[in-house]
Amino acid sequence: MTELPSHLRATADAYDAVAVRYAELVRNGLAGLPLDRSVLSAFADLARAADAGPVAELGCGPGYVTAHLRDLELDVFGVDLSPVMVDLARETYPHLRFERGSMAALDLADGTLGGIVCWYSVIHVPPPEIPSYFAEFRRVLARGGTLLLAFFESEGGPVEAFDHKVTTAFRWPIDVLAGLAREAGFVEVGRMLREPLAEERFRRGHLLMSYEPDRPDAS
Repeated sequence: MTELPSHLRATADAYDAVAVRYAELVRNGLAGLPLDRSVLSAFADLARAADAGPVAELGCGPGYVTAHLRDLELDVFGVDLSPVMVDLARETYPHLRFERGSMAALDLADGTLGGIVCWYSVIHVPPPEIPSYFAEFRRVLARGGTLLLAFFESEGGPVEAFDHKVTTAFRWPIDVLAGLAREAGFVEVGRMLREPLAEERFRRGHLLMSYEPDRPDAS
């Protein structure tokens, strides 16, 4: 892996510092979240139907979502910036594949993935850089591949930074993020907004997008 830009290095260092505690907190992170699980299930159905290649969870952290996707019968692996997170994921789920890497520049050939899941990982990307990340996702996805984004929604307001417990993160209006994905060549399949639970601060956004460059409504 090449040397990281300074903001990615800062993100990796921040997650390294809290990795063990973070892994403990999120180990059962999908329990009690039926709507979140339903979005992941819909993604799995689409990825299996397309049968376009393996699935990558980008920004996989300690691997619990990667493991859930494997339970949904997907050929899946995880990628994360944080070496400590990758080590924890490998230790917890030794039957799964986890790699250190940056979703800004993936060590993958063009068109090799059938699906990408970014489960609260693009939240740390500086907003001006989001289009370049979407271009990288488009590069590695096969035709018909599916992209799932989970993020903190700004409830109709502007894109704004907030004090994430690990490092700076951004809340996005769902229409704005969907529009940037469309500009990158994705077609929206569906979306889900979930109101915050009692212990949560912000509404949660979820976007399912398909890479279909031949469709007339794809950019």
